[in-house]
Amino acid sequence: MEPTFRAWYERKMLATPELVAETKLVERLLGEIRTIAIIGISKNEHKDSHYVGRYLKNAGYRIIPVNPGSTSILNETSYPNLKDIPFPVDAVDIFRKPTEILEAVDEAIEIGAILIWLQLGTGTHPKAVRKAQSAGRILIQNRCMKVDHQFLIRTLPYQSHIDQQHKEQLYEHQR
Repeated sequence: MEPTFRAWYERKMLATPELVAETKLVERLLGEIRTIAIIGISKNEHKDSHYVGRYLKNAGYRIIPVNPGSTSILNETSYPNLKDIPFPVDAVDIFRKPTEILEAVDEAIEIGAILIWLQLGTGTHPKAVRKAQSAGRILIQNRCMKVDHQFLIRTLPYQSHIDQQHKEQLYEHQR
């Protein structure tokens, strides 16, 4: 089944030169970051945000839950907002309603997160992208951090980094 999902991922994430470049950036960033604050992570283990957080924690990242309704999620102290986290955060993964994205992006910029990630389902936010870029931050949207990690980092023994020639062949084939 893994080859089927890999083929899907490559068709979707390597469909254009822009997506190839973004996927290479995502691969680099996922290899560099260590601490990820997850805004909107749920205590409910059946919710996507919880599942993504658990996966990332098991993958070796330090997960910082941000949920004002909880004091602990995934056996980690949960904070009501990003500003209350008493140490630096490399990345902020956002699981919020589309109407709440700009506020979350502003807070992520304020705490100095290098990477701001808008999970699938949060919408497309050109204004958030401009804000992040103006602040010297990287904003990724319409992607899932867990899915990208699975295909770009976790499966490296199966297939080392997707080589440039393969990416170019795949792109040409899809045209």
